[in-house]
Amino acid sequence: MNKLVQNCTNRNIPEPMQREIRRRCGFGCVICGLPLYEYEHMLGWANVKRHVASEITLLCNFHHRERSGGLLPIENVMAADKAPFNLKSGVTKPYNFHFSGTEASVEIGSNTFIINTQIKNKTSQFIPLMIDGYSLIEFRFEDGQMLLNLIIFDEFNIPILQIKDNILMYSAYLWDIEFVAKKITIRTKSRVILIEIEFCPPDKIKILRGKMLCNGVEVAINKNDVSINKDLIIQGNTVRCSPVGILIGLNAINSPGTISYPYVSRYIR
Repeated sequence: MNKLVQNCTNRNIPEPMQREIRRRCGFGCVICGLPLYEYEHMLGWANVKRHVASEITLLCNFHHRERSGGLLPIENVMAADKAPFNLKSGVTKPYNFHFSGTEASVEIGSNTFIINTQIKNKTSQFIPLMIDGYSLIEFRFEDGQMLLNLIIFDEFNIPILQIKDNILMYSAYLWDIEFVAKKITIRTKSRVILIEIEFCPPDKIKILRGKMLCNGVEVAINKNDVSINKDLIIQGNTVRCSPVGILIGLNAINSPGTISYPYVSRYIR
């Protein structure tokens, strides 16, 4: 059921309605799928001055400008709203992050991991978090490029968000994912955040809060600390020039982690 705000003078769309619109549109522009978008009142805000979920869609900046400039007919927008681009493929259109340089920094809660390839000679990989050989967070340095790789699993080990060599894609069928400015927030239900990540190109990312899951291991993150399966607590560390930060479970790369936790209990689902 659409929630209607009659004779509204506030252009801010209520958050529950924003979430309804994001989910209906597959978390991206309904025409091209880009996960950077604006909310578009298809009937024109100035004409209706109301918020009705079915009358609002998502357009990227390019298609929003085309629509505002009269180059994109409303009929095309309405047709795309009924069959959003991302829902056809099940994933969002790829988005390319702009990371570069020779130094990378990753903040995980109150812990910071930093690598400088000019200091650490021949470093081609920087893995702040690895579980059982899976690099959940990794920067790779190749041919003068700095490439971010990151994967978010759900509790059943199904990938729901992935960044591969700076290219972001995520499922169009999540309960909710929000990409605003530099921050991505994934929610599994109302007020329950799975993960919140801030991207700070050209050389930094911040895992602000939430959980990173893999193979029955839960890495819980908040601004104060990191806990592994509610057991080991890691807080307030700054680690420089170590290719591997937190290494949990199986060591598949034969490289020691600065913080190693090989014998870890596992949750069962």
